[in-house]
Amino acid sequence: MASTFRIGGDLDVRRLGFGAMHLPTGPGPGRENALAVARRAVELGVTLIDTAHLYGGGANEELLAEALHPYPEGLLITTKVGVARTGPGGEWKLDGRPQILRDQVRQALRRLRTERIELLQLHRIDPDTPLADQLGTLRELQTEGLVGRIGLSEVTVEELERARELVDVVSVQNRYNLLDREHEAVLDACAAAGIAFLPWRTVAWGDTGSEAGIAAVAAELGATPTQVALAWLLDRAPVVLPIPGTARIEHLEENLAAADLKLTPAQRARLDGAAEGVRAGSG
Repeated sequence: MASTFRIGGDLDVRRLGFGAMHLPTGPGPGRENALAVARRAVELGVTLIDTAHLYGGGANEELLAEALHPYPEGLLITTKVGVARTGPGGEWKLDGRPQILRDQVRQALRRLRTERIELLQLHRIDPDTPLADQLGTLRELQTEGLVGRIGLSEVTVEELERARELVDVVSVQNRYNLLDREHEAVLDACAAAGIAFLPWRTVAWGDTGSEAGIAAVAAELGATPTQVALAWLLDRAPVVLPIPGTARIEHLEENLAAADLKLTPAQRARLDGAAEGVRAGSG
């Protein structure tokens, strides 16, 4: 099982990354701890960190820059645009209008203290704006040198196919984990095309029977159920780049240790069976 993946064919990252969404951005001890978590992630070899404009209206981006700038060579911080406080009462809503996307990219460049976002992802497809306008804007920003590569988030197979007719899509970020495999077909499409698949909500519990099966495998390996769930993701396909998030250093260290966990074929089959049981029960 390869420990690295080349996004877009030329951007090498370690496959087990870090999602920064849960890091507190307000003043005080929580922020100091968040800075320490981000720095510890890089110390432990993380080279892929995920953030978004939505996370605090850019505050999460600012936090990462405070923690990590000047960035070490090889570190990829990917951010997402396309959700804005443009609802009737100033609430968050999907907004993929060209002017909004351009403004959020400009803000991200300033907050992240960089001249180029190497991987920019469209947080959601805005149904009220033509897809060609949304992706065309990102393509223009790419041509201008402000964006290196383009990715998508929470898309169907059909939406991915439509998007690939307009731009070179190098990544997809969808909800996916051992017990929630709604987007299995999207992952399969990414694997077939060599597109990086960044699952979010990488660990989710709730089915007692399946949790018992996962815990049994964890006991055999001397690991935690969370580590087993992450190891299963890494074993699922070479294009899978999990981005588990946490605001605690001990959880971060636990998560990243999953990269060294090796599942036997029999254990993998049992875990697959646990997931099938959940799907059968919800069908």
